[in-house]
Amino acid sequence: MGPDRVILVEGEAATEADLACVSQVNYGAYTAFGVEGGGVRGLDLHLARLEASARELFGEPVGEMRLRAFMRAALDDRQAAWLRVSLFSPDIGPRTPDWAGRPKVMIAASPPPPPLADSVRVQVQTHVRDAAHLKHAATFPLLRARRLAREAGFDDALFADADGLISEGSLWNIGFLRGDTVVWPQAPMLAGVAQALIDRGLASVGLDAVREPVRRDEVDRFDAAFLCNSATPACAVTGIGSTSLPESPAMIERLRQAWRSNPRQTI
Repeated sequence: MGPDRVILVEGEAATEADLACVSQVNYGAYTAFGVEGGGVRGLDLHLARLEASARELFGEPVGEMRLRAFMRAALDDRQAAWLRVSLFSPDIGPRTPDWAGRPKVMIAASPPPPPLADSVRVQVQTHVRDAAHLKHAATFPLLRARRLAREAGFDDALFADADGLISEGSLWNIGFLRGDTVVWPQAPMLAGVAQALIDRGLASVGLDAVREPVRRDEVDRFDAAFLCNSATPACAVTGIGSTSLPESPAMIERLRQAWRSNPRQTI
């Protein structure tokens, strides 16, 4: 692995045993984010996500100071990078599912990725993620959803339940625009950090937000839609299934400004 990409476990170079464990047992959780100027927007939210996941999946938190120390070790002296922080345990497997304790921390550091896109058309697929409130390691359904969407001529997949209630996208949250209001879908989903950062900054750009149920057959009642995740603060969704939605570059820029209004937090 090149000098711009490293994988550490507990602050040390990952071993063959570590990599074998995470490649064969996908029980765990993670969060991922960009580092800019040595800081992270929403670091407090990423840390809280990791600690909550550690308690729920393993029975014991990692500890914020340990997490920060491992992040600094992975960064070394880099001021810009992409970090994926994962929790796992070599003591958990198909025959030993009941182990409890503090999980190990794996951090992969790599160059920052580009945003997903400038605009996307999405296919609505009937799917609800298992343990939707967790950013867990079972990503097979998400990658398959994206593959199927692209095979059908779309850019990505948007999930709805059997009753048509929209929740989230494959790797992102979706928001709808109604005038100067952001409408977040109300459904079981992962509460995204980018979503929370936009929420925090909406007042600074003259917008507000509500949460309400949104169904797949109702998307044409909105003025526009966008997706967001940690690599893509805001990106226009110009089509949902057969429904076209107008693109509003000015509104997308306001949403990006709302995201940028959050200060970078020191690791």
